[in-house]
Amino acid sequence: MIVEIGHYALILSLSVAIVQSILPLLGARRGDARLMETGTIAATGGFVLITIAFSALVTAHVTSDFSVLNVYQNSQSAKPLLYKITGVWGNHEGSMLLWVLILAFFGSLVALFGRDLPAALKANVLAVQAWILTAFLLFILLTSNPFTRLEPAPMDGQGLNPILQDIGLAIHPPLLYLGYVGFSIAFSFAVAALIDGRIDAAWARWVRPWTLIAWIFLTLGISMGSYWAYYELGWGGWWFWDPVENASFMPWLAGTALLHSALVMEKRAALKIWTILLAILTFSLSLLGTFLVRSGVLTSVHAFATDPTRGVFILCILCLFIGGALSLFAMRASSLEGGGLFAPISREGALVFNNLFLTTAAATVLVGTLYPLLLEVTIGKKISVGAPFFDLTFGPLMVPLLFAVPFGPLLGWKRGDLLGAGQRLYFAAGVALAALLVTLALTSGARILAAFGFALAFWLIAGSLTDLVLRAAFLKVGWRSGLSRLIGLPRSAFGTAFAHFGLGVTVLGIITVSSFQTENITTMAPGQTVDAGGYAITFEKIVPRAGPNYEEQGALFSVRQGGVEMTTLDTAKRFYPARQTSTTEAGIWTHWFSQLYLSLGDPSADKRSVVVRIWWKPLVTLIWIGGIFMAIGGAFSLADRRLRVGAPSRRRQAVPAAVRA
Repeated sequence: MIVEIGHYALILSLSVAIVQSILPLLGARRGDARLMETGTIAATGGFVLITIAFSALVTAHVTSDFSVLNVYQNSQSAKPLLYKITGVWGNHEGSMLLWVLILAFFGSLVALFGRDLPAALKANVLAVQAWILTAFLLFILLTSNPFTRLEPAPMDGQGLNPILQDIGLAIHPPLLYLGYVGFSIAFSFAVAALIDGRIDAAWARWVRPWTLIAWIFLTLGISMGSYWAYYELGWGGWWFWDPVENASFMPWLAGTALLHSALVMEKRAALKIWTILLAILTFSLSLLGTFLVRSGVLTSVHAFATDPTRGVFILCILCLFIGGALSLFAMRASSLEGGGLFAPISREGALVFNNLFLTTAAATVLVGTLYPLLLEVTIGKKISVGAPFFDLTFGPLMVPLLFAVPFGPLLGWKRGDLLGAGQRLYFAAGVALAALLVTLALTSGARILAAFGFALAFWLIAGSLTDLVLRAAFLKVGWRSGLSRLIGLPRSAFGTAFAHFGLGVTVLGIITVSSFQTENITTMAPGQTVDAGGYAITFEKIVPRAGPNYEEQGALFSVRQGGVEMTTLDTAKRFYPARQTSTTEAGIWTHWFSQLYLSLGDPSADKRSVVVRIWWKPLVTLIWIGGIFMAIGGAFSLADRRLRVGAPSRRRQAVPAAVRA
């Protein structure tokens, strides 16, 4: 009965979404406040209905109701409760239901917290959001119904993909979807503004908090997904330029450009065309990611579905919204005013420079991702575009951009002083030069590229803090007064500094692990010892174990340095009978910011020894710590009192005393 309630709620939510997509738009055209208000009611009601549907699917998974096809295909009675819950979105149908739940959630947030938005703009935004919701609800109900029944009901299920039976599944997909789907609000604002014809600094002020929220979640989602693949797949890598990884990275690049462009539009009423176009493109790239994951055009560990009919449906949605939005943009672009003028050397100019490189980088990743697919479709030839292509194209684009990042906050609006900004960055330049010389000295000049990479990372880290130090004026007013001034700075200043600092930390981690990691692939038997990263690693013993729904052969390794035992590493090969699948559970020891990483291979022919891959990864955790710092920076900017969701509340006009009497 609960499953039928969920299915009915999903159908009813489609009806509500259709109402929301039409009536508020008509109200905005006619100036009818009652029709416009239906958008708020429908957005809230639709979210409640989809929440009921999602809760019904969760209940079916938790109670192991194998009469539901989705539960039978992705769950098992012996599976731990946590993975029964996370398994709800560990498959195509359930993940799409989570997708539309988050889409409805953002729409309800606009309905509830957009009270100070102009009524017509709010109505148009909710209507556009409902168009997207309607399309994906139709997609679910027609091609991906999560409530399909089985008759008769099987005794047990097939189990969840073993790779997904990890705590990372509870964190990574929801964060990623909050980022993907969050950009739909920026898209809806852009299309609504084009419909209404009102695009000004106030619009940028309204859209920027929603973009920040989506960017924060996408940053965390990508970081979590990278770390999840790093430790769960046993490959020992943190990024593989997998097409589906790229599908989440491209919206992040475009969203970062959108944030900077919206800042210029808010401050100087400039870059209107840039900002509107980036808002459309960012969500378009999110839709492209959804298509790549669920169309069957890719073979990837991240792919959810391989049904071409679903891919065609999503492709139609893709063409409808991207094509429609870009067509509307083309019709309105000529009527958009240019806004404030500024010199090339200015903060606006620096942000334009930033946007040019970010969008070019996103286009490079897009070409590298789609070119093999287009080539296969057109001439039937299969090629692989991997890390060498992206390293040679994406990397050079990032170097000038990263070098320019510390200059931006030090340049003035409208017209800046490049020489003056450079003089204020002397300390950062000194730190970068010291990093360059120390690296060359320690490696006897053999790691020239690594040395320049270190210099760039420390240039970013030191440069990101320069603006805060200068604004606090520690050298002029002393530490006590400087600290007081620092605390009084706008939170957006801390947000910029944290985000740029995190970028530098991530670059430092990437450069270090790429240049100085060591890998040792060897065959070991119990009692044997190998050296890695300055540590002696001894294979102690093999330990057979049984889990709730798997069997494993565990291997214990002791790690010593100078004869002193530092830790014990436990790694294993697991076998899941329900899926007839094996997985590798890596053993990882974190020492400060570096990690020792062990992964088991296949046993030898004599069954007494096993292949072991051992990596020493210096400063590898900085890659993900930097991502956390970037998200914290976004949170600081979002918390700035000058940047609230919606416009500032209107003050109540004073009423003359005579009237009151």
